[in-house]
Amino acid sequence: MAILETLDIPTVGVAVAVAAVLAVVAYRSFTSKSRGCLHPEEFKKFKLVKRTQLSHNVAEFRFALPTPTSVLGLPIGKHISCKGKDATGAEVVKPYTPTTLDSDVGYFELVIKMYPQGRMSHHFREMRVGDYLSVKGPKGRFNYQVGQVRAFGMLAGGSGITPMYQVARAILENLEDKTKVHLIYANVTFEDILLKEELNGLASSYPDSFKVYYVLNEPPEVWNGGVGFVSKEMIKAHCPPPASDIQILRCGPPPMNKAMAAILDDLGYSSEMQFQF
Repeated sequence: MAILETLDIPTVGVAVAVAAVLAVVAYRSFTSKSRGCLHPEEFKKFKLVKRTQLSHNVAEFRFALPTPTSVLGLPIGKHISCKGKDATGAEVVKPYTPTTLDSDVGYFELVIKMYPQGRMSHHFREMRVGDYLSVKGPKGRFNYQVGQVRAFGMLAGGSGITPMYQVARAILENLEDKTKVHLIYANVTFEDILLKEELNGLASSYPDSFKVYYVLNEPPEVWNGGVGFVSKEMIKAHCPPPASDIQILRCGPPPMNKAMAAILDDLGYSSEMQFQF
């Protein structure tokens, strides 16, 4: 009773009210974060807040989420559908994989290679800070659970690196995930290599879990990677051999995907050991 008499009742009431408000804010933040900001069937608009030109035809686009603590809510290996307009004003929808994860709160990023005749490329080429992008998702057939395989082999070409980078980063940044990742990444020239700094950073930070091997059709004079097209010998040297607890992921231009599927079949990788984004 003496303790109660020493307390200022109005002060206690204010403290309780403040605590209740903070609890509601924390709950709303948590539930908002856990749900994510995407809808699988309805396009939602996100504001472009930063555009960084990485090369003459590649740029990184950062889009703000509704709050600084919001997450996009994209499961590992899934992609989003982006809607825009081509040079004629016609509507176009194309899939893209963000390079960010849900550990990156308040925003998501897309690294886009803009092709001269690309319909959605035109939309991104015209985008300026302050513009909005219509997005829906998650989309995709790939489902990942920690420990589902012992190792991944990854065969990527050009902008097909984005889902590989997303999956690799999610695996490597999860201390509970012991999956090994072996990436072969093919391009035409050295300048075409996307996310090279980030990939080299992963290889440096996780040397026991992540390996990357670059292949170029037109390499510079000084080059210690692969030359030409990805070959059977390269896959044998840099990817895990066929086994029930490994999987080879493919993502690149259609001719490359077709060629890689044939090589993997010849090397003894069953259909269950292969997945194409």
